[in-house]
Amino acid sequence: MKRSKVAVLRTTPDQVLSDYEKVMRMADFETALPRERETLIKLNLSWTKYFPACSSQPWQVEGVVKTLIEAGYPRERLLPIENKTVVTHPVKGARNNKWTPILEKYGLPFIPLPDVEWTTHEFKTPLLRLNEIFPEGIEIPKMFIGRNILHLPTVKTHGHSVTTGAVKNAFGGLLKEVRHHAHKYIHEVLVDLLIMQKELHSGLFAVMDGTVCGNGAGPRTMIPEVRNIILASADSVAVDAVAAKLMGFDPLEIPYIRMAHEQGLGCGDLRELELTGEDISALNFHFRSKRSFVIWGDQMIRKGFLQKTEKLLLHSPLVFWAPLASNIYHDWLWYPTIGRRRIARFRKTEWGRLWKSYD
Repeated sequence: MKRSKVAVLRTTPDQVLSDYEKVMRMADFETALPRERETLIKLNLSWTKYFPACSSQPWQVEGVVKTLIEAGYPRERLLPIENKTVVTHPVKGARNNKWTPILEKYGLPFIPLPDVEWTTHEFKTPLLRLNEIFPEGIEIPKMFIGRNILHLPTVKTHGHSVTTGAVKNAFGGLLKEVRHHAHKYIHEVLVDLLIMQKELHSGLFAVMDGTVCGNGAGPRTMIPEVRNIILASADSVAVDAVAAKLMGFDPLEIPYIRMAHEQGLGCGDLRELELTGEDISALNFHFRSKRSFVIWGDQMIRKGFLQKTEKLLLHSPLVFWAPLASNIYHDWLWYPTIGRRRIARFRKTEWGRLWKSYD
């Protein structure tokens, strides 16, 4: 049986676009993404505001789009997409994260998923949790059926899932904004997303940015760390496992990676992978996954000492308090204070100067 391949490269701001082409070719993107099928480019928006390592980086978006077009993928078959949550806005996020001018430069649209047709889809393979969480049926964007998908995650930790990457990037595309109800069983749900993608897509590929990584209370309130790494693979589990290793975690101790590996949905065992490019054997970023105040509170309500209040607080008309509390904490308190200081430090780095150049 052919082993999953993960390509890893070191890069610099002056060569990152060409390095994205290189890492994608090393991971055989043209084999993974049939050119005759339309390709969804699933961006990663974890915050409407820009924060380093939080969402898809502009050079990541440009490097991938440029590579696809120069490889002969027709523009009209490339469909950049992103969804909304109860606390993010895709169109504003595309502007704030500087995706919009890049997509305009290459003649591509930006497609907010709330604007497309959604359909209830019955999956043939039994799912672990999603049918239970959404007993009335799982709605997905109709445009996902029969198309390739290319994920653009970043290397970062996450308060719910330990790490987050290519697998969890599907969480923001395949499920509607009420997907926060799946946080209670996040690892099982991430495995469900892999099962769903196997049925839906004609091809799958992931390109992960680790030029600036996120350490700590992800996916938002992190410490940005310059690491100068990019990754690519046709196996979402494998690229997440390699990213987890780089961050300092044992991939098979992360439940969603272990479960996906055991079910044959991807390879989470580094010993069974074909690793190409950078020698990562000695790399360890020593990251630690932490919970922000908001994620801590969410977990206490869903499966902690406040669990008896879950139905009232999260499954009733009173649920409006949750996104309001998140916005107050993240946008009004944390971002203008701690976040602003961390962004100021980032702007003094070479990647911060590259970020500024996208103005």
